[in-house]
Amino acid sequence: MDTDPPLSRRDFLASSSVALGAAALGGPLPPPAPPERLAIEGGPKAVAAPAPKLVRWGEPEKGQLDAMLGQDSLFYWKGPRTRLFLERFREICPLPHAMSCSSGTAALHIAVAAAGIAPGDEVITSPITDIGTVIGVLYQQAVPVFADLGRNTYNLDPADVERRITPRTRAIIAVHLAGNPCDMDSLKAIAARHDLVLIEDCAQAWGASYACRPIGTIGDAACFSLQNSKQVTCGDGGVVASADATIGPRLQPFGDKGMDRVKGGGLFEHFATNYRMSEPQAAVAAAQMGRVGAIAEARARLGSLLNAELAEVPGVEPPAVRAEDRCTYWFYMARIRPEAFRCTRTEFVKALAAEGAPAAEGYIPVPLYGNPVFKNHGFFAGRWPLKEMGLTRMDYAEVSCPEAEAILKTCFRLMIHEAMSDDHVRAIAAAVRKVARHYAA
Repeated sequence: MDTDPPLSRRDFLASSSVALGAAALGGPLPPPAPPERLAIEGGPKAVAAPAPKLVRWGEPEKGQLDAMLGQDSLFYWKGPRTRLFLERFREICPLPHAMSCSSGTAALHIAVAAAGIAPGDEVITSPITDIGTVIGVLYQQAVPVFADLGRNTYNLDPADVERRITPRTRAIIAVHLAGNPCDMDSLKAIAARHDLVLIEDCAQAWGASYACRPIGTIGDAACFSLQNSKQVTCGDGGVVASADATIGPRLQPFGDKGMDRVKGGGLFEHFATNYRMSEPQAAVAAAQMGRVGAIAEARARLGSLLNAELAEVPGVEPPAVRAEDRCTYWFYMARIRPEAFRCTRTEFVKALAAEGAPAAEGYIPVPLYGNPVFKNHGFFAGRWPLKEMGLTRMDYAEVSCPEAEAILKTCFRLMIHEAMSDDHVRAIAAAVRKVARHYAA
């Protein structure tokens, strides 16, 4: 036979205070209120209704694709869809030089190459990010250096970035994780002091802003992803942009096999790979650019609502977003304090999911440096020539970023998107409060 779970200390104190109040008034003592039964144990769900379906494309994309099918060429150079996509992109991120490309990973590689990162150079970045952030660094035979993160921002800790600078450091890649802007003023000041290039990884940050400035316009180069899971998409694609007088003109050649199509001449002036975006991708991307503003506004509002709803939940730490910034919540990531609960993180998240909350445990399994390819230095056919030749002493098996490691052990994610209502997000918050109360230590 089912039995109710024991009262937590918080539930006991709450019911006891009611009883003591009744006794003081001379009335009969009411029975203690039973704790709210979790859905995983047979109780009602906190999120009763399913999330509304998110429709991500439609007539605007169809219109651009139909127009594209009337063209004589689907090649990107001077293609009308690519031109329109870049025009609309500059309305969001007003930078004079921009190159459409095949992915966010490609955008980052183009930026690193255009910045002149050379063999043995060091590039400081976040250990909690997609490996695409550092693929270009490694292919340029440079060395990713991982700095620790802020406890609740999940972004680079500027103080730790500065501690990890050496005479070989040439650049910083700031990752705006889940759409939360990094501390760009601090990172820009560090870059200026040490003559470093500052690259923004905006893959997860469409529509975000830092102190009312569009993300991507603060560093020396900005890299965006249009991969299927991002806020806006063309299936897979990217764009890299810059206002820097040296880096900007080199973006197109480094995305197009080293050929400068602006100057012409047909000569290969740099050694680079082919990262071009085609006109069909650009057609969808151009239509998607018209959606960025509304998507960013909705996600920022819903994420802020969830932050407010969870602000006072004991044992749960919402993400830290500065009041003057706009986070566009590619996902919503919070942390639990394990000592505050009588359950593991796995049990906490399973209970949330049973309540109907779109919850997932953790993010990536380990920091990037904890992956076998890093620990074994097996980047090129199982080897790392740079290390074998003595051009770096980096040993990823010895790297440690304690806060980043703690984040991955204690974080959980809640998915929010622009089709959700305020009431649906409040129901998700109610699920978190319900589970936190039930498992309170």
